[in-house]
Amino acid sequence: MMPHAFDVAALGNAIVDVIASTGDDFLLTHNIAKGVMTLIDEHRARQLYDLLPEGHESAGGSAANTLAGVASFGGQGLFVGKVKDDRLGESFAASMAQTNIRYTTPKAVDGPATACCLIAVTADGQRSMNTYLGASRELAPDDIVPDDIAKAQVLYIEGYLWDQPHAKKAITRAIEAAKKAGRKVALTLSDPFCVGRYRDEFRALWKNDIDILFANEEEAKALFETDRFDDALQAVHGWNGIAALTRSAKGCVIAKGAEVHVLDAMPVARVVDTTGAGDQFAAGFLYGLTHGKSLEVSGRLATAAAAEVISHYGARPETALATVAAKAGLV
Repeated sequence: MMPHAFDVAALGNAIVDVIASTGDDFLLTHNIAKGVMTLIDEHRARQLYDLLPEGHESAGGSAANTLAGVASFGGQGLFVGKVKDDRLGESFAASMAQTNIRYTTPKAVDGPATACCLIAVTADGQRSMNTYLGASRELAPDDIVPDDIAKAQVLYIEGYLWDQPHAKKAITRAIEAAKKAGRKVALTLSDPFCVGRYRDEFRALWKNDIDILFANEEEAKALFETDRFDDALQAVHGWNGIAALTRSAKGCVIAKGAEVHVLDAMPVARVVDTTGAGDQFAAGFLYGLTHGKSLEVSGRLATAAAAEVISHYGARPETALATVAAKAGLV
């Protein structure tokens, strides 16, 4: 097996988060639903971008956020995702470089604009998100460089990508490259509605191609068509891979065959914003796994990362996760 250059190579939606402080009157005036995520088209995205007060821009998207967490631990990540050659596309690439994540996916020269999530934060802390998926949905097989995928210990796939036929083919090509190089493949289910749309295909992936499965309780129950978490856990009992299943305040369960670890959530003084909890949980677990940690310690790194991100607004760490892990005695 060739030496690895990256701990994790991740495939996901490349989205620029634009966060600005506004008042409730701004939401009312511009017909923005408060405290929820709304999918919007390109015209609406351009309109809201121009209307929002000056804010902060950073690379976002679930898998990109996970890699930001891996980097915060001190790990090395490669991101594969599509942006357009426009101003927000340049902003995404610059943010990834600043976070020490390798990003070389060719930018689209035509088609939809770079994806963005326009986030209005009001004084009460509510985050009203308006998401335009744009160019992120254009990931194609030609964007996969097999030699790059082969250089990562783990290939991490964002389930949301499964909505696009070209992205499915890109994922298949990446899995083939990872398997050929003897690497591990991880899938995060992303959303129970996403699981509902592609249950049979995700089940086939799980059985045939996946070594590590990330799912929250609702996603796991959706995958295995059950109303009981214990039934979902039983479904992975005979599987040879690793299941990392999160249960919010109840903590998580890490299972590999007969080895099962039930871990409490790491306590926080106050839960401020659960956005990104699953992304950072995956970051902690993948960092631990790729640095020779046991399943239990990897799980504790995961809960530590999730605890950090829910203690403040935003989906990425504010305190270096390497520092968090050191304080918890996990490194």
